[in-house]
Amino acid sequence: MRKKIFGIAAVTLLTLVVSACSGNNNNGNTASNGDNTAQASPSASGSSQPKDGGNLIIAVGADPVILNPNYAGDRVSLTIDQSLYAPLFQVNNGVKTFYLADSLTPSADNLTYTLKLKSGLTWHDGQPLTADDVVFTFDKILDEKQNSFFRENLIIGGKPIQVVKVDDTTVDFKLPQVSPAFEATLVQLTPIPKHIFEKEDNIEKSTKNAAPIGSGPFKFKEYKTGEYVTLERFDNYFAGKPHLDSVTYRIAKDTNAANLALQNGEINVKYLDPQDVGTIEATKNFDILPYSEGRLAYLLFNENSDTGVLGKKEVRQAISYALSRDELIATAYSSKDYADPAKSFVTPDGLFHTNDVPSFDNDADKAKQLLEAAGVKNLKLRFIVSSGNKAQEAASLYVQQKLKAVGITVELKNMDASAYGQKFVDPNAKDFELAYAGYIMGYDPDAYSILYKTNSTSNYTHYSNKEVDALFVQGAGEADATKRGEAYVQLQNLIAEDAPIYPVAYTKTIVAVDKRYGGLDEAVLKPVVIFEDLSKIYLK
Repeated sequence: MRKKIFGIAAVTLLTLVVSACSGNNNNGNTASNGDNTAQASPSASGSSQPKDGGNLIIAVGADPVILNPNYAGDRVSLTIDQSLYAPLFQVNNGVKTFYLADSLTPSADNLTYTLKLKSGLTWHDGQPLTADDVVFTFDKILDEKQNSFFRENLIIGGKPIQVVKVDDTTVDFKLPQVSPAFEATLVQLTPIPKHIFEKEDNIEKSTKNAAPIGSGPFKFKEYKTGEYVTLERFDNYFAGKPHLDSVTYRIAKDTNAANLALQNGEINVKYLDPQDVGTIEATKNFDILPYSEGRLAYLLFNENSDTGVLGKKEVRQAISYALSRDELIATAYSSKDYADPAKSFVTPDGLFHTNDVPSFDNDADKAKQLLEAAGVKNLKLRFIVSSGNKAQEAASLYVQQKLKAVGITVELKNMDASAYGQKFVDPNAKDFELAYAGYIMGYDPDAYSILYKTNSTSNYTHYSNKEVDALFVQGAGEADATKRGEAYVQLQNLIAEDAPIYPVAYTKTIVAVDKRYGGLDEAVLKPVVIFEDLSKIYLK
C-alpha cells in the first residue's frame, strides 16, 4: 500500500504509502462506528512496572527517503514517520483507536463525515494543532501542483471531496457521492503543520522535511546520513509522556552485520529473514514475533521496459508458467509457516478476497508453447535485485534458473536498497523487466486501484485494461455490499488473467525484540512500521 505505495521494504518489498498508513494487522473488517472504538492512552504491559528512561535502537535497511508522512513510500521513512507524526486514528481488527481525533461520525446519508479533534493538541514546537492543520493538509493533497500520490483517493466520481473547518477542533469532509472506501482512505492520511509548510511551493521538495516538526511521541533530534536517525521524547504527547528518552534508527544495510550487532546488544529491534530466525532465537535474548501484515510478495513485470516484450500478455503468462509458486516459497522463505500461496492481487485480510482465480504456474511445456505462439525467441530479461535482502536474492536466483529452462536468459542487476527503491518507483525506468517486490494495501480493495488503474500514480507495472479501470470506479462508488463484492471478485479474475504480476505469497513479517523491553502488546505490532505507538515501549 501506501499510497499509494507505497516505497520499499524488508523481506523484498516495495511498500506503498496507501498500505502503510491504512494497513492493519489481520484486519479483515472495515472500520466501524459506534462502540467499536478505543482511545490511545499509556498503559503498562503485563504485571511488570514500566521504567522510564533509556534508548531503543531499531535497525533499518536504508536511509529514509523523506520524513513527511504524506510523501513517504518506503518502509524506512514510514517507520520513522510513525513516531514523528501521530495519525488521526488507526484501525485494528475492525476496531478504531483514536489518536489525534476524538471521534468520526458519518451523516445519515453518508455524504458528510464529521471529525472531532482532541482539544489542547500541539506540534513538537509548541504551536497548537487544530482543524486549520487538517484542512491545510487535505487542501495540499488535492492541489495538483503538489503532486501527491494520495490525490486520486480524494477524488470520488470525478469530483474532489470538500474539507471544511467547522471550528478549531471540528472538520467536515463532504463527499460528492457515497463512498464505502472513504474511511479506509482517511485512515491513511496524517496532518502536517500548516505554520511550517504554508509558504512552501513544493512540500515534497521542501527543506523543512529535513528537520520535521510532528505531533507523535518522539521529536526529531539528529540525522547522520548512512548511520542513524535519532528522535527524542516529546513530553507533551497527547497520550502522555513516552517512557523512553529516545529512539535511534540505526541504518544497517548489511544484513549479516546487522544480525551480529543484534546478538551483541548493539541493536534492540530488527526484522528477520526466515533463514536467520534459528540463530537469533538460540541466544534466548529476544522475543521472536511473526505477524501478518496483509502483504503480497510478487514478481513484477515492467511493461514499460525498452524491449517492450512484457507488454504481451502471453509472454507474462509464459514466464508465470515457467515458475512454481510452491518452489519459490520454499526457496525465498524457508518454511510455509511464513508464507501462504497467493493467486489474487488482494490479500486475505482485504474485503472480497478470493484465491479462486486464474493461475499460470508450474508448466514449462505450456510456457514454451506460449512463447512460440507470441513469436518470442532468445528472450533476455533484466532483473533488479536489492543486495543483502536474502529472500529477494534467493527468489532472483530461482527465477533465473527456471526461466533458463524455457529458453529465457535473465541478467541479475544487484544494487543497494536505496538505489533499488528509486529504480522501482521511477515511472520512466526502462532498463529492467523484472523485480521481486511486495505491497501492503489495507482492508479496502479500492486502495489497490493506484496499482492497477491505467496511468495511476503507483502503477509500477504500467499495466492498462479499460475494463479494470471501469470496475475500480464502480467498486469505489457502489453502496450495495453484494454488488460491490461482485465487482471486486470480477476484478481479481481479470487481473489474474492478464498477469501484470506473478503473485507468489501472502507473507508474514518476523521481528526480533530485545527481551529487556516491555509494553509490546500495547504498542501494537503494525504493518510496515513495526509498532503503532512507541510511547508504550519501556525498559523492564
